Amino acid sequence: MVFPQRLYTTKEICAAKELINQGYKHNLISVEGVDDFKIKVNQALDYIKTAGYYDFFRTYIKEIIEIDGLTQLRETEISIWANQYAVENSVDAASLLVQKAYSMKEYLDGELYYGGNAEKRSIIKRVEFLQTLKEKTADSNVVQECQRLIDLWSESSLSF
Repeated sequence: MVFPQRLYTTKEICAAKELINQGYKHNLISVEGVDDFKIKVNQALDYIKTAGYYDFFRTYIKEIIEIDGLTQLRETEISIWANQYAVENSVDAASLLVQKAYSMKEYLDGELYYGGNAEKRSIIKRVEFLQTLKEKTADSNVVQECQRLIDLWSESSLSF
């Protein structure tokens, strides 16, 4: 069985879910955009690998495409559309990509993957990723940036 190109129909979603349950992973994450965008996304993907989240990520996302607009998960295309500002900070970008992959997982699991409660759950996954990266990296600058972002997310979570 081949992974569906797009996930528009229930049949396509069920086929994708069946393949994922059998261990399917997208072979290569395609990154499309200008060179600077690609460099920053690839650095973010390296951080995802360092934290041990790469298999999770490539289970749910097949491509990242630079756009001139709002960064968003494109569920039906199994992709993330991101603008240059979303990837400016590669540590933050890595956590954003993991957050979007988690939302894609919820989409395929048939859970409500958008709105207040879903956003809270995905932010929890984002912070968990940052904590894991902080623990696994040998780069002191990355450790400091992870802690800064964790603190920011902790402060903003008080409003939830």
